[in-house]
Amino acid sequence: MNATSIPNTITIDGPAGAGKSTLGEMLAQRLGYLYFDTGVMYRALTWAALQRQIDPADATAMAALAHDLTIDILPPTVTDGRQYTVLVDGADVTWDLRSAAVDHAVSVAAKHPAVRTVMRARQRAIGQRGQVVMVGRDIGTIVLPEARMKIYLEASLGARAARRVAELQARGVPADVAAIAADVARRDALDQHVMGRAPDALVMNNDELPPEQEVELILQRLAEVRE
Repeated sequence: MNATSIPNTITIDGPAGAGKSTLGEMLAQRLGYLYFDTGVMYRALTWAALQRQIDPADATAMAALAHDLTIDILPPTVTDGRQYTVLVDGADVTWDLRSAAVDHAVSVAAKHPAVRTVMRARQRAIGQRGQVVMVGRDIGTIVLPEARMKIYLEASLGARAARRVAELQARGVPADVAAIAADVARRDALDQHVMGRAPDALVMNNDELPPEQEVELILQRLAEVRE
């Protein structure tokens, strides 16, 4: 498919663990677009706060940190299964962002309006460059509402917990299914204030649909949504 014939910006939103990152990366590769998971910006901020012993619930301190922190998202710089490389003030923290501590605190850190204002402005600037598949919670509704192609990805709590457990176990990290499911449910509750489905979004449920089939369905739809 010729990238000049399709929407210049594609958004993918949905709850934690729905498979947005896998789908976004595969779709971006097929289109030759930049893949940008906006959630890593909030994870990077959370990791930095924990390192500095800043309480993620402290709205004022977190907003100041978000403003001052340098976060860079690059294509993979190491062949270790990563989808991208994340630098915080120049340090590679890519895998650190997937720790249980960050998992537990990221929704708290991301809930502050002042923090989201800073992050959304940075995300929007990247999205407006074009040729990007941007993944997050509120991309199609708030960050880039003008995007011509929006996707909302759904999955059951059980399927999302199972994916997270498999990811952790693949890295040799012990994981309890019940505990992971409880944490995913907790994050859903915390994320409700920022999660929204754009009225013109293509809604997909991937409990059983493989990412490869999702990509094909999206490419079919993209052929119908020409700019």
